[in-house]
Amino acid sequence: MFEFKFSEEDMMFRDMVRDFVNKEIKPIASQIDENEEIPIELRKKMSDLGFMGVSFPEEFGGGGLGKVGYCLMQEEISRACASTATYIGAHQSIGANTIYLGGTDEQKEKFLKPLARGEKIAAFCLTEPEAGSDSFNMKTIAEPDGDDYIINGQKQWITNGGLADIVSLFARTPKGITAFIIETNTPGFIVGPPEKKMGIRGSTTNAITLENVRVPKENMLGREGRGFLLAMAVLNNGRLGLGAACLGGAKELLELSTKYSLNRIQFGKPISALQTIQNMLAEMNVLVYTMESIVYRAAVDADLGKNIAKESAMVKLYCSESLDKIADYAVQIHGGMGYSREYPIERFYRDSRINRIFEGTNEIQKGIIARDIIKKKGIV
Repeated sequence: MFEFKFSEEDMMFRDMVRDFVNKEIKPIASQIDENEEIPIELRKKMSDLGFMGVSFPEEFGGGGLGKVGYCLMQEEISRACASTATYIGAHQSIGANTIYLGGTDEQKEKFLKPLARGEKIAAFCLTEPEAGSDSFNMKTIAEPDGDDYIINGQKQWITNGGLADIVSLFARTPKGITAFIIETNTPGFIVGPPEKKMGIRGSTTNAITLENVRVPKENMLGREGRGFLLAMAVLNNGRLGLGAACLGGAKELLELSTKYSLNRIQFGKPISALQTIQNMLAEMNVLVYTMESIVYRAAVDADLGKNIAKESAMVKLYCSESLDKIADYAVQIHGGMGYSREYPIERFYRDSRINRIFEGTNEIQKGIIARDIIKKKGIV
């Protein structure tokens, strides 16, 4: 039987994050969306508070709060701004985490510590123009040359691409897909212009071109040819954080919708008295309750060192689809105001849609879950 209770430290951290979010992020969330950038002042404040390395052990410059602490933070930040949560997620959960999971002690000392402290920003470079869901089909090549590798290719849809100081990048070597640490000021590392997106507009997304980028062999992560397995392990953690971000958005939409239904008068009474509205609120609450349950159950398992490949896929699949449903209900409850940019509802609605696509499409998650079921012959 699963039993879990947040520690006092977890609750103190959550309350600190919530207070920061209410004071520093919520008031400028619409501005972040409009200006399509997260102010550098806000990014610095989050770094100073240790947000950029919450999940990593203290010995590597992190907060030592594990996946539970990380999920609590992402949940609270996403109640205000999905773009800001995406910025942190791409940095910590996949960019820096690749170094944490695959790096040597020397690599962690040199690269992970400044990332965990927020002194530098990370990105994760896996996706390519011809290698999205089929990431094994990547064309980026890393050719050995003495004590270096020379890398040529192109990466696409790279979150934090225009902000990163360090990237965890995957390329094909003679022995197969291999991971590398690359500093973005390396000659030949070219960042394209920011993408114009429907949602999470404040999160910077760029294409990256590599033209004869010379990387020392000491920057290779793990064993040559084992990069694909490392990438999949990293994405397991990314999907867990994504689920927590979806949960935060869902909770905020439920709260906003409930308050609006109590104050909006139609037919001489609050619309909260209408059974149709009550049904929507009830369904939203059921989805939120279930999302919260699976996110933190998986987070606990991750902190215990368990393999959460299937669990993180279920979290990503369920939470992203549930958030879309909740966002749609929220628009309906708010009516015209839900469609207006005067209220945050339409921003949440736009921001929610990406969750079914990145960190592996939901169709890919179903394949991961099904393969695990078949392998274990359906035994839970």
